[in-house]
Amino acid sequence: MNLLAPLSRFADYVRFRRHRDIGRRGEDITHRYLRRQGFIVAARNWRPPQGGGEIDLIVWEQDHLVFVEVKSRATAAGSAPERDIDPEKIRALRRAARDYLRRSGADAEKARFDVVAITGRAVEHLRSAFSL
Repeated sequence: MNLLAPLSRFADYVRFRRHRDIGRRGEDITHRYLRRQGFIVAARNWRPPQGGGEIDLIVWEQDHLVFVEVKSRATAAGSAPERDIDPEKIRALRRAARDYLRRSGADAEKARFDVVAITGRAVEHLRSAFSL
């Protein structure tokens, strides 16, 4: 029996909670930012029923459906937040977006992916960050 296992589990819980709080704060900031910019929020933290990815925000900008991935950092000490979006994450986002498009009947030609990178209080909106 590992006597340190409970301590390790507690450390993982604290680390996850802190990371989740930063992510949730970033999504809240992005939600407010996009609404101020005139976007209409259609969904938040949308997951396809079969799994395989989560889209942080789905919004409408006029007649364009925009899938938004939010990346946050508490400080600018590390790398840029948007660098955390790797090819595997992009594949999962594309799969989820295609499923949303199929279910909603929205036009795939007028859909795009944006990334909102938040570092501290700074918000950077990267439009058409990658293709559908």
